[in-house]
Amino acid sequence: MKAGIHPEYKQVQVTCACGNSFETGSTKDEIRLEICSECHPFYTGTQKQIERGGRADRFKQKYGLK
Repeated sequence: MKAGIHPEYKQVQVTCACGNSFETGSTKDEIRLEICSECHPFYTGTQKQIERGGRADRFKQKYGLK
């Protein structure tokens, strides 16, 4: 590596809007997040699955077929 051209890599505190915080390495002084793995619906298990059905199901429902 060429000396004097790379930014300083240091340990920084990452803070989420939910209040969760953790340390990671970065060239920035501070990192703020809106969403993290502690509050994201995919990771917390509160994600909703919607069953929409396929084209055939919608056709059958539209015309009252069984």
